[in-house]
Amino acid sequence: MKLTRTTAVLAAVLVSTLGLSACGGGRGAETSAPAAPTTQASGSQAATDGASGSEGFAADATIGVALPWLGTQNWKEAETMFDAQLREAGFTPLIQTADQKVPQQQQQIEAMIEQGAKVIVVGPVDGTQLGSVLSKASDAGVAVIGYDRLIENTEAVDAVVQFGSIRTGELQGESLLEGLEATGPGPYNIELFGGGPADPNAPNFFEGAMSVLQPKIDDGTLVVVSGQTDFTQVATPDWDNAKAQARMDSLLSGFYADKEIHGVLSPNDGIARAILTSVKQAGQTTIPVVDGLDAENESIVSIAKGEQYSTVAKPTDALVAKTVELIQALQSGSGLPAADAQEPNGAKDVDIYQLDPVVVTKDNAAEVFADDADRLKLFEDNLAG
Repeated sequence: MKLTRTTAVLAAVLVSTLGLSACGGGRGAETSAPAAPTTQASGSQAATDGASGSEGFAADATIGVALPWLGTQNWKEAETMFDAQLREAGFTPLIQTADQKVPQQQQQIEAMIEQGAKVIVVGPVDGTQLGSVLSKASDAGVAVIGYDRLIENTEAVDAVVQFGSIRTGELQGESLLEGLEATGPGPYNIELFGGGPADPNAPNFFEGAMSVLQPKIDDGTLVVVSGQTDFTQVATPDWDNAKAQARMDSLLSGFYADKEIHGVLSPNDGIARAILTSVKQAGQTTIPVVDGLDAENESIVSIAKGEQYSTVAKPTDALVAKTVELIQALQSGSGLPAADAQEPNGAKDVDIYQLDPVVVTKDNAAEVFADDADRLKLFEDNLAG
């Protein structure tokens, strides 16, 4: 079955699908409010707000990259690809990972400033906890680019490079609904899961998905048997798979002793696999439709075998390449190019450089992974009839 709204974004992804990622995976534990809706940017952007963009810097300058951890496939890919692409562009990469610890990331960013980094790329552990150290970076003339996640409540961020988080959620909701419809007529019993509340993308994923699902809940096509439909009820602290599985165990024992569950909204692939494990252990007679995010290898295998229904792919190489493109613009002294959108972070409207994700199902995986030999082989080697 081909997804009805996938085609438009598929062509853009096929060009550069060397590695796939997302902002799913483990996150920090602090709670933040959902970000306000993205607004379109107008006109050409001048140089960055800080002192770093307008005069340029040496072609072999040190570029800091502060990543939250290496606990999921997408962040491991980001570390490898930043090192390779920054070196290829002539820069000196300084890459640190924070093991999901905010103080550790703060210290790493301070060290990057002291070591003369001209730009610091930040995939925040918690986007609300970096204002002080990023102000130090700005005061030192260092440009700051958020990677994959919005950096909140500070003016000391020049840009953010990410995949559209609301659009990602919309695709997840559409995929879940289309997968359910393919099983036969409703109504369908479903449950909802969200990502880590400290990740500003997580409530946006949920908002996008619910813009698709809520009308079907309202008209009775979808029935959330537990009644848990608010993000605060369904969020998964730290994006922790074990916590998601424990919640799914409780939902099944509490609400599905005499009912079948037909579908589950999952915010990423790790949680999707935890949900499926819980369902199998509970002895449900059929596998529910479960979506995901990140196109992780284990979930590609699961999709090929007809277990996990779908994932949303977000090419890491494309996200890294866009970030390096912005760094090169700053290095040349030309300033940042026009942004795709702006989003308020609580202190300013931040320029957003936004890429398009794509849904992957068993039906279109071979096409999506046509330029990704490893993932294509993994899919084809495990393909069930």
